[in-house]
Parts: sequence; C-alpha cells; structure tokens
Amino acid sequence: MRRIVFATNNANKIREVKASLGDQYEFLSLADIGCTEEIPETTNTIPGNAKQKAQYVNHNYQYNCFSEDTGLEVGALDGAPGVHTAYYGGPERDAQKNMAKVLHELSAKDDRSAQFRTVIALIIDGEEHLFEGIVRGRIADAPRGNGGFGYDPIFIPEGHATTFAEMNAEDKNAISHRGRAVAKLQAFLQQ
Repeated sequence: MRRIVFATNNANKIREVKASLGDQYEFLSLADIGCTEEIPETTNTIPGNAKQKAQYVNHNYQYNCFSEDTGLEVGALDGAPGVHTAYYGGPERDAQKNMAKVLHELSAKDDRSAQFRTVIALIIDGEEHLFEGIVRGRIADAPRGNGGFGYDPIFIPEGHATTFAEMNAEDKNAISHRGRAVAKLQAFLQQ
C-alpha cells in the first residue's frame, strides 16, 4: 500500500477526505510525519495556497502528498472572504466570528449568492496536479444546524433548503466542494 500525506492537521477535513478516499492508500496527516510547524499560506489565491502547502511538505519531508485550500466566495462581497476565509473574522480562525462578519456585511444586501471552492494540489512521483470542486448556493439569514464545521451553518447549497450543517456527513460529502475535488483526486489516483 502506498503512503500519501494530507497536508493538514484539521481533524474535520481529514475525516471528510479519508471517508472518500477509503483504504487504497496509507493515509498520513502532518502530525503522523512529525510536521508541527505552521506551513506557509502566503499567496493571494486559493490554488496558490494549495500548491504552496503541498510543495512545502514534499520538499521538506519527501512524501507524496496533497493539500487543499478552500474559500467561501460571496457575490455581494466581491468574492470575499475568498482566500481569507479562515481568518475573515480575526486571526484566531473562529468560525462564529467568521460567520457573524459575513452575516453582518450581508445584512443590507439582497444578493446572498455564494459558492464554496476547494482546490487540491497533489504532488506524486515528482509531478504536480490540481483538482477543483465548486458548489454554488446562498447564505442563510442566520446559522442553522449543528453538524459540519466552519461556515456550514450559513451555507445553503443550490437545490437544497437546508444548510450544510443540517445535513448528515454522507449527504454533505456527496455534493460539497471538497467532496467534488476529492472525487477528481480519487479518480486520478485510481488510474
């Protein structure tokens, strides 16, 4: 079985991706390989940050690896929070503050359209590949549901009446931005 590192320590992301990729690879986290330092995310794009993290792990730890970066892009906010999604409400990466800031900034706006975008950067056998997943939807008027993480309580995917946080994990993963990107990654790895 081949080893592959997912360049994150976010337990929620690891759980989602592992559920999709299954047992075809020995799946390692940053903690598993002893990577405890903060990996740089200094580009101004979602694909750039995903590539930067994968390149860092590959160069410094010599593992086949993949990394992802995800952004919530809100139409009425000119695509914000975008690449700053994790820190939108402040440097502490607090989901409640992030959601509160988005809801406050949308309070006087009619357009609540938004999309989640995930880009996965894979480095395997010295080659780089990118996989993108997008799910369109809208921002709810207030947080709803107890599942998921991040902005899930305020994001309603297109064609649904419930937020990601109101869905069970299996239903969310089947339609989510990360699920779509991981499906492309999985198809590539199975070739």
